[in-house]
Amino acid sequence: FVLLGFCKFPKFQLVFFFIFLAIYVATLFGNSLTTALFCFDHHFHSPMYILLCNMSVLDMSFTTMVLPKLLNMFLTGNNVISYRGCMAQVFFFVVLMVTEYFILATMAYDRYVAICHPLHYSSFMSLRICFWMSLTSWSLGVLDGILYTVVISSSTFCKSNEVDHLFCDMKPLMLLSCSDTHTIEMLILGPSAVIGFVPSVLTLVSYIYIISTILKIHSKEGRHKTFSTCSSHLTVILLFYGTVLGMYMRPKSSYSMGQDKVFAVLYAGVIPMLNPIIYSLKNEEVKKALCKIRNQMLS
Repeated sequence: FVLLGFCKFPKFQLVFFFIFLAIYVATLFGNSLTTALFCFDHHFHSPMYILLCNMSVLDMSFTTMVLPKLLNMFLTGNNVISYRGCMAQVFFFVVLMVTEYFILATMAYDRYVAICHPLHYSSFMSLRICFWMSLTSWSLGVLDGILYTVVISSSTFCKSNEVDHLFCDMKPLMLLSCSDTHTIEMLILGPSAVIGFVPSVLTLVSYIYIISTILKIHSKEGRHKTFSTCSSHLTVILLFYGTVLGMYMRPKSSYSMGQDKVFAVLYAGVIPMLNPIIYSLKNEEVKKALCKIRNQMLS
């Protein structure tokens, strides 16, 4: 296949290279720093930070799946990707997307227990429960990735070998398929509806209870303090769901590959870069730990 990427702007390829290189380096640095912090500092060995560690791994994986190939395209002009490489991108994209859906839902449940049932937190959200919920999220992602990849790879591609996207996504690949795309869409739609519906409902219900509990707090300071414990997660949810809905839930009449590329840049580059900043700015413990590391490095 040939990934078209941003080939319509040949004069700006070098500019794009440095912009996306900066995004990639910043994403890897920010997320690897928070991952190391959460893993090696015993103060952060709690369910919430284990889930944040999962998010950091997902963010680094997202950008590594897309940006290195994109950077090579900008620098060398080599837009060719092998069939196996293309199917690998489909697989990992689905795995990471589905896993992030469930990790975000698990984080919503964690905040629900912490705010609505604080006295029972250690029982409802222990490290063991958190581990199994994280493992289940990744397992569902892998299973869904296998399903999607098998379905897409069973298609016959004969219309063209040019993929008008930044990477091999299902939507642009299906446009090249000569197989019965209606059958493929039905095979994909069923699991997608379940996979998307379940974590979305869990997240929504969790926040309905959270907001209800916060509104019952009499003092303004108490409401603000309680809401601040979940504001980072809520911000990340809005960013993630906003880009995904914009990407996949638009009506066919307004479908545009140019818009899809913009959304792809957001969820594969910009949002993974911003996530560790959001967590750090909204979390006093993380800010104190990062300041401590900075002071140790400077002294």
